[in-house]
Amino acid sequence: MTGSDPRSVARHLPSGVHEAVRPGCALLRLQTTESREGVLDGAWWPRSRDAGAELPGLLSAFIGHVGPITRVGLDTAAWEGLPTRIVVDGRVVRIDSFPVGDDTVLITRGDQDVFSLLVVPPEAAPEAARAAMAQAVRAGNVTRAEQILIDTGSAQASPE
Repeated sequence: MTGSDPRSVARHLPSGVHEAVRPGCALLRLQTTESREGVLDGAWWPRSRDAGAELPGLLSAFIGHVGPITRVGLDTAAWEGLPTRIVVDGRVVRIDSFPVGDDTVLITRGDQDVFSLLVVPPEAAPEAARAAMAQAVRAGNVTRAEQILIDTGSAQASPE
């Protein structure tokens, strides 16, 4: 087999890709692990907290990379208009609501293949959002989503 086989080529993010990230973008490492805590497979910076408006784009792009997905887990308190299911690319995807935190979205392919994405708050400053997304997709990252947002200044301000 030659090195020109596209399946054998390692796919890395091009240099400087984080600087081009805008709201509505997702950066994905797409690597599964057995333990979800402290390990992120990617990051997503939605434009708003309207789940019905934001999820179709994310899920369509995600499906394009990993194939059909079965479930999405979001924190009900963090999202507006959270549906119980959504149709993406002609397939029904169940939306589960549980207290995963507003900083994380869980996407399931099959029965047990779970991807964990950092969710950057829509109102985050561009530099902070880019830094958070870059840290989330860094190989070997073991920092939890909440701490990444705090460390990069992307976390939402607490209501007083």
